[in-house]
Amino acid sequence: MTTLLDVRDLHVEFRTRDGVAKAVNGVTYSVAEGETLAVLGESGSGKSVTAQAIMGILDSPPGFVTQGEVLFQGDDLLKMSGEDRRRVRGAKMAMIFQDALSALNPVLSVGEQLGEMFVVHQGMSRKDARNKAVELMDLVRIPAARQRVREFPHQFSGGMRQRVMIAMAMALEPDLIIADEPTTALDVTVQAQVMDLLADLQREYNMGLILITHDLGVVADVADKIAVMYAGRIVETSPVHEIYKRPAHPYTKGLLDSIPRLDQKGRELYAIKGLPPNLLRIPPGCAFNPRCPMAQDICRTDVPPLYDVGPERASACYFWKETLGD
Repeated sequence: MTTLLDVRDLHVEFRTRDGVAKAVNGVTYSVAEGETLAVLGESGSGKSVTAQAIMGILDSPPGFVTQGEVLFQGDDLLKMSGEDRRRVRGAKMAMIFQDALSALNPVLSVGEQLGEMFVVHQGMSRKDARNKAVELMDLVRIPAARQRVREFPHQFSGGMRQRVMIAMAMALEPDLIIADEPTTALDVTVQAQVMDLLADLQREYNMGLILITHDLGVVADVADKIAVMYAGRIVETSPVHEIYKRPAHPYTKGLLDSIPRLDQKGRELYAIKGLPPNLLRIPPGCAFNPRCPMAQDICRTDVPPLYDVGPERASACYFWKETLGD
């Protein structure tokens, strides 16, 4: 498969009055045409900041990309001018934001917001752009699209607003979509509908997809591979089904053990002890060591590299063999 996006050793920091918060610390991953990469981790692990740096929408200041490369179809986005990045954004890569109600403009109709992509990027007339907006709403299965195109975001349900966000991302048929927690605050049935819609569109257009989430249950049926993040680093990468069978990092194992299971009815649900680290003061060594049941002296002093632990698998843990059960 042809590689669409290749992120190499990306570092992002936020310079605040209290100090420098190291939000992304050497992230490396890639996405190919038609492939889905799920990026997992707790809030504050650096998932969304990485996506914002890729898209070029990081608030700067206080956020700064200090190191790394972001190669999209072979071109380093970080070296492009602002104008060149704007041409890429929307047309070739697009983002679905976490909170659709906040991301959509409350005083413009849904049709105006969808049509703006065609007016700005393709010079289309307002009338033709509205017709394209109706087509997009049909594409994402919003009922009565021609009647609803003049309605405002608050007149749509949460699930329908998320479909509008997907339509906006799909407007110019980009090669890559980044979906940042697209099912947050939706009930389980609507979550499944939104994920099925994304999967169908991806297959139809052969897009690459980066799915950012903290919910392991959401990605099981849609992702091809998984990258697990903690404190701004990737701690494990794996094909999707392998990570569910045999996690190779204690943090990943903790996340999996925290999922309720039908065969454990009546048992107390496992929870990872402690809290994610303060990014202003990341612990020395492995950032997970204060919460890790397997931590030893070396974990508190030396940052573990990503070890090759199997076909297309890697783990940033000195004791990955014990975690795998080998």
